[in-house]
Amino acid sequence: MKIRLQVSDNRRQSLIDELRALGIEVSDDAELTLTDSLSERGYAEFLSVRDNEQNAVRIATDDIVFIEAYGHDVEFHCGSSVYFSRDPLYRIMSVLNENEFIRVSNSVIISRKHVKKIRSSYSMKFVLTMTDGTLIDVTRTYYYAFKEFFRI
Repeated sequence: MKIRLQVSDNRRQSLIDELRALGIEVSDDAELTLTDSLSERGYAEFLSVRDNEQNAVRIATDDIVFIEAYGHDVEFHCGSSVYFSRDPLYRIMSVLNENEFIRVSNSVIISRKHVKKIRSSYSMKFVLTMTDGTLIDVTRTYYYAFKEFFRI
């Protein structure tokens, strides 16, 4: 069996050693992911993703401006850098800090601290300007959750 680890740095090596002793291979190209959902803070501080050359890299969740899904392909926008994953958005959302990240449409998750401007739009919508300049629509389905999240 081959798995990918998505755990905090202080537990990573000990988990790798334990899994190898059990005959489980740890690889960043594995389909299954073992996530440290019980980290000290209660959420993932780093995520395992791929860069443009398909190399496995770890990114800090604090650097994520927004996450966008295109079918099974997911892009992590971190300033001028874009990283990729095939994990579904619901799984990604489950490891992120719920006080920092919110889903604003069926295909987009945004970071609260990277919202630069919120503009009201017609038909129960908002248009967000992110710190990287990207415009993102909050769809009607997520309108009330978004208002509550930002207390507006």
